[in-house]
Amino acid sequence: LRSAFLNFQAAPGGLQLVAMVSKVVGALKRHQYQVVGRHLPTEAVPEPTLFRMKLWATNEISAKSKFWYFLRKLRKVKKANGQIIAINEIFEKNPTTVKNFGIWVRYMSRTGFHNMYKEYRDVTLNGAVEQMYQEMASRHRVRASSLSIIKTATVPAKLCKRDNVKQFHDSKISFPLTHKLARASDRRFKTVFKAVRPNVAMF
Repeated sequence: LRSAFLNFQAAPGGLQLVAMVSKVVGALKRHQYQVVGRHLPTEAVPEPTLFRMKLWATNEISAKSKFWYFLRKLRKVKKANGQIIAINEIFEKNPTTVKNFGIWVRYMSRTGFHNMYKEYRDVTLNGAVEQMYQEMASRHRVRASSLSIIKTATVPAKLCKRDNVKQFHDSKISFPLTHKLARASDRRFKTVFKAVRPNVAMF
C-alpha cells in the first residue's frame, strides 16, 4: 500500500491530490462554535425566543447539525420549522498561556451511559477538547459520535483534582535535556564525520 501511494504521488497530478488530502486531514480538528437559532416567526408568535448554544464541531455544517440535534430534544423546534440566525467560531483570548481545563462529558459505552470529569493542560480550550477525544478513544474505545460535552471550565491550580495536572504546578519545575550536542565553535571545525562518537547525554 505504501509503494502504491508513493507511485501515485509521483504520478502527474498526484502532488495536488496529496496536498488536498492533507488539507482535509488538517481540517478535522474540532473548533468551538456559537450557534444562534429560533423557531420560524408565525402570526401567533411574531418574535420567537432565540436559543444560543456553544458546541464543538469540525466545521460550520457539522455545528448546525449538532445544534438542531440538541435543540429538538430540549424544545419543540426542529430544522423544518426553525432558522439559524448566526454562527460564529469562538477563539481563545490568550492562546500563548498554559491553562488548566476541566471538561464534563457524557458518553455511551457498550454497557450504558456514563458521566465523567476530565482535566487537561493546554494553551487553548480546543486543544484540551482534542486531547479529551483522543484519550476517550484510546482508553475507553469511545466513538466521537457517542460522546457529548456537557460543560467546560478553566480551573485554577488550587482546585485541580487530577494528579496528572497537579504535578506541573511547581514554579521551579525543570526538565533534563536528554539530547544536547555541543556545536562547533567555528565553521572551520564543523565536520560531517567525527573520530570519536559525541556524548549527547548531558544531565
